[in-house]
Amino acid sequence: MNSYLQCGRFRLPVGLSDRPVVMGILNVTPDSFSDGGRFCDFDTAMRRAEAMIAEGVDIIDVGGESTRPGADSLSAQQELDRVMPVVEALRECGKPVSVDTSKPEVMRAALQSGADMINDVHCFLQEGAQEVVRNSSCGLCLVHMQRQPQTMQENPHYADVVSEVIAFLSARAKAFTEIGVAPDRICVDPGFGFGKTLAHNLALLRSLDRLRDAAGFPVLAGMSRKSMLGAITGRAVEDRQPASLAGAVVAAERGARIIRVHDVAQTVDALKVWQAAR
Repeated sequence: MNSYLQCGRFRLPVGLSDRPVVMGILNVTPDSFSDGGRFCDFDTAMRRAEAMIAEGVDIIDVGGESTRPGADSLSAQQELDRVMPVVEALRECGKPVSVDTSKPEVMRAALQSGADMINDVHCFLQEGAQEVVRNSSCGLCLVHMQRQPQTMQENPHYADVVSEVIAFLSARAKAFTEIGVAPDRICVDPGFGFGKTLAHNLALLRSLDRLRDAAGFPVLAGMSRKSMLGAITGRAVEDRQPASLAGAVVAAERGARIIRVHDVAQTVDALKVWQAAR
């Protein structure tokens, strides 16, 4: 596994001796499961981005379309209208800007406006997506999802979830390296909650080191406030911060090198303590 992740203008340390990278979630959506509607307008989105920078965020991940279970899809223009003003404003913020999108049109516009990473829950399988990012220098987050957001939680089934997720992400990463994408641009995400039951999610959490070693790329873990934590704790989404912090530390201990979260300051502090104890 590479010791650095190349994200456009930035090289992020992702070695096993480094503190995991903290990716802060900035949803400019009205309907995301946790913070939908909070940062829809430009001014509040910018204030949240500034707060995350002050809190020690390493990557800002901007999303314009909810991928919660059952979420409706947007047109490319609707997503562009939400995302692009924020991406353009954050271009010189001093942190890598990631865009959470599956649409090639949005990827192209974001990269032209200075985005440093593309985070795609559809793993760049939409027609034209792979070609858009191929010759850029952006980081690529390859995510596993069974089916589509509208249907992914309808009785998800695997014979062996860990082996199947590893095989899928390894194959997608190989497809990119075979067309000339540098391996240090790639990270992989098992997709907690994207077509998985609680048992599937826990099996994957326990096996993040296996995914890291088998795929050969840094692992991104995104469990922040998700329903798996609600199922474990019985807490409503707004009360899942302690569970999210516990999940972040467990993911780091199991080998994740990038942690995607809503609560940046608290996660940075938790990972500093974890790192110091090591």
